[in-house]
Amino acid sequence: MSLLINPQNYESPQKDSPSKEIMEKTIHFFEDKGLKSIKEDDQASRWYTDFLKFIKNEQVFSTLLTPAGYGAPDSRFDLGRVCEFNEISAFYSLSYQYAYQVSILGLGPIWMGDNEKAKHLTAQKLRDGAIFAFGLSEKAHGADLYSNEMALSSTNDGHYLANGGKYYIGNANEAALVSTFAKYEDTKDYVFFVVDSQHRNYKLIKKISTSGVRPAYVGDYELIDYPITQDEILSSGPLAWDSALSTINIGKFQLGFASIGICTHAYYEALNHASNRELYGKKVTAFPHIQKIFTESYARLITMKLYALRSLDYFRSASDDDRRYLLYNPIQKMKVTTQGMKIIEMLLDAIAAKGFEQDTYFETAIRDIGMIPRLEGTTHVNIALVIKFMSNYFFNPMEYPTIPKRDDIADDSYLFRQKAGKLASVRFPDYRLAYEGIQVSNVIIFQEQIELFRSFLEQASPSQEQSKNIDYMLALGEMFTLIVYAQLVLENSKLHTISSALLDEIFNFLVRDFAQFALTQISNYNNSTQQEEFLKAMMKKPNLNAATSQTLWETEVKPLVGAYQHA
Repeated sequence: MSLLINPQNYESPQKDSPSKEIMEKTIHFFEDKGLKSIKEDDQASRWYTDFLKFIKNEQVFSTLLTPAGYGAPDSRFDLGRVCEFNEISAFYSLSYQYAYQVSILGLGPIWMGDNEKAKHLTAQKLRDGAIFAFGLSEKAHGADLYSNEMALSSTNDGHYLANGGKYYIGNANEAALVSTFAKYEDTKDYVFFVVDSQHRNYKLIKKISTSGVRPAYVGDYELIDYPITQDEILSSGPLAWDSALSTINIGKFQLGFASIGICTHAYYEALNHASNRELYGKKVTAFPHIQKIFTESYARLITMKLYALRSLDYFRSASDDDRRYLLYNPIQKMKVTTQGMKIIEMLLDAIAAKGFEQDTYFETAIRDIGMIPRLEGTTHVNIALVIKFMSNYFFNPMEYPTIPKRDDIADDSYLFRQKAGKLASVRFPDYRLAYEGIQVSNVIIFQEQIELFRSFLEQASPSQEQSKNIDYMLALGEMFTLIVYAQLVLENSKLHTISSALLDEIFNFLVRDFAQFALTQISNYNNSTQQEEFLKAMMKKPNLNAATSQTLWETEVKPLVGAYQHA
């Protein structure tokens, strides 16, 4: 089965009928709506009432986002199907995925808190077709939790009044409940509480105009003496703080699947256009450089999907004793999503002016794809998190049971009670295990680059001054990120069988990308003589096999011509 979504013959990987039906009905909704109508809504920045009506009628959010114990007897927060819906909805427009994404964020502090009354109320609102919002960022401070100014002050009757503003909040216009992060005015302890976007003390200031997700509502709101009782308080103190971070862990993970959905649709459209266009008496796809663009972007897209699915296995299998997801999640957020940007840029070079025409999906993809790496923590924030794991990854291995392909039916309840802190305690098995039994030329070359990088850390590690230079360490983090990315891709290539030609093409670009990062480290920063020698040695050339690339073009890329077209 292809790793790429194709609505013409889509078969959901879910194992129960209700989940399959949700995915199939969602595809039918968008196919019936059609590209023309979706684009008209986008250009008019029209709120998607029809989509939300569909969500309510089919109980989509209620089914997907209610954990066990709070909804129907078979309720479960199954991250596998949660992520699948992200990919499908973004395949048609990031705007639709955004309503879902920020609802997941808004629900996080509710399910993680200790207010059972609020949880049962939320389950009912989900059944009523409600959407939700996550009031965390502020205009002056962004997502800097320490500088949060929203305040909760006590009143004489033992209740509270909330005052302050939140900025860049999705669904701020119609959210039934907005999970809002604040501080108690007297103790300065953190607190999460919920507010109703329709309450008279909730002032919706404006819709923030954005170049992407135009039909969505990105809002600016203020609470003015908003009355809060214990019924609205979700969590206080360390639990509120942990709920903020854990919710972001769940939310940012979804964005990788959104990028994959966007790139898949854009890929079909670009390939169809190029294949049906003639220049100088030849089909555009007959030109070698165009074939290279489509072959490499296909390999990069499959790599994104392989990594995302494997990191999903780890997230679903997480426990207090296995928190490897804390490394894999930020890579999902920054690497998968920036690869999405790379693919759209490559495809645009193949279709040129066509990509800017307003009636195409591609034009929307250009505007939306760049938002994703920059929402819920920038690429730099996530790389800074990734490098905290570098020492344990290379030099402190421990054995773990093998994580299987997680396509089982389960309530992934650990997500709502994630263990916080102590990142230094997170350990990993020997990274070389993923490479056992693989004899592919470019995989072997990439292994050589990894061992050079490890030797660099061991024998020429960054000096104290370099370690304090955030820019230097972030650049180094790009190479480490690529190593972890490759590991999970290799693991998943054994669970989702791919051709040797595709695997070789994947590691062809990984070798080149790694070499480019090594060059950046040399040309942008001062390094010791020994460091520079290691970095120069990492600048390896992949094995360039024209026959392998041609095989991939003929057997996997060319057959996708005409495979899907959104009418």
